[in-house]
Amino acid sequence: MNIEPPWKELVHEYADGPDRLARELAGLSDTQLDRRLTADTWSIRQIAHHIVDGDDIWNTCIKAALGNQAGEFSLKWYWDVPQTEWTGFWQYEKRSLETSLALFKANRAHIVELLDLIPDAQSRSCLIRWPGNPEIEPVRVEQIVKMHVDHLKGHLQDIKSIETM
Repeated sequence: MNIEPPWKELVHEYADGPDRLARELAGLSDTQLDRRLTADTWSIRQIAHHIVDGDDIWNTCIKAALGNQAGEFSLKWYWDVPQTEWTGFWQYEKRSLETSLALFKANRAHIVELLDLIPDAQSRSCLIRWPGNPEIEPVRVEQIVKMHVDHLKGHLQDIKSIETM
């Protein structure tokens, strides 16, 4: 890998994400995958699909930043709908976890390869309007990668909480 530390460590943690999620889900039965902390929270299965779908969406932002730093990346279509509704729209209860985990692994490997091949990838950015903020602002690739790493960590903790209840 041509990436220099500490960026290298962040990219390594990002690259390891699919294996971390797969290890956490390994051996869980359908009954366990459908457990949730409360009736109005997501199940382990739903959390796993949410992680993968969110990662897939944000990969477009990373690719936009790597190719067109003047371009605006918009998630308005996604943010306009409550998170809880996407689980139904995208059939989280019925979709294959194996397919989602394969997508997660392939997407992360694809992005890591780009990050390795493109000089100064971490400092490239695209423009975004965050919810509730009318101003457009740059978001750096390094920020997006860190956001993905932290997002996965948070949801792995959620999964552990459900498993131990």
